[in-house]
Amino acid sequence: MTVTSLHDPSHREALWELEAAFDRGDLISVFGRCTVSYEGRAASDLGAGDRLLLLKPDGAALVHTDEGRQPVNWQPPGSEHRAAVREGRLRVVSTRTTPDETLTVRFSDVHQLSAMPVTGGRDLAIHGTEEDLRTRILERPDLIEPGFEPRETERPSSAGPMDVFGIDADGNPVVVELKRRRVGPDAVGQLARYVRALREELGVDEERDDPLDSDGDDTAADADAAEIDGDDTTADTGAVDLEVRGVLVAPSITDRAAERLADRGFDHVALEPAPEE
Repeated sequence: MTVTSLHDPSHREALWELEAAFDRGDLISVFGRCTVSYEGRAASDLGAGDRLLLLKPDGAALVHTDEGRQPVNWQPPGSEHRAAVREGRLRVVSTRTTPDETLTVRFSDVHQLSAMPVTGGRDLAIHGTEEDLRTRILERPDLIEPGFEPRETERPSSAGPMDVFGIDADGNPVVVELKRRRVGPDAVGQLARYVRALREELGVDEERDDPLDSDGDDTAADADAAEIDGDDTTADTGAVDLEVRGVLVAPSITDRAAERLADRGFDHVALEPAPEE
């Protein structure tokens, strides 16, 4: 097990490690001097004090003091974590939408930050990597859907390399984004950027434009054409008749992610990196 531990990190160092730990799906503990605010069904504020913040990969967030076994503030599983440095403080925010609630912890000083992979949860069993997930799909393309045919892995695009690029039974191009753990709306936004880049590359009219993806790369694709089912398809030919599809492959997704997938017309395939014994 690899455990990352930072002692008295700067706010920027703490932010970088938090973002990396979010991506890995680690259990995170942050101890330092902070204030805590909650907005939702009610509202509460805690003044400055030394507290322990726990962020779990299932979305739970808990703030502990030196008293009692219950957290003084918390967010349930299914919440979304994010972090930033604002006004000289490290800000960690945990949000959910049903109901609409936000827990904000602002650290003036971070004394200790640790991130560690944790397994053995009652409902969450993660084994394998995204590469294992890719191998499963390449060996059994029907796990995506009947008739799916993988064509490339790490296919370059203006938004970055696509995990898997393929063709569906009707000849439509399909972008497959792989995640080895439960994911939220950020993963949907990433998939949307790949789909948009492929639409631009193939000259397909974009039917859906998501303002939440404004941080995406709008640079035009380097490739002028994509070869689909043996035909060179460009923006000047029949590519406009194609439907560029997006498929998110992950063991599970949050409710917000499911809503955004539906809004865009994308699909979710629930798949573990390794098959069950």
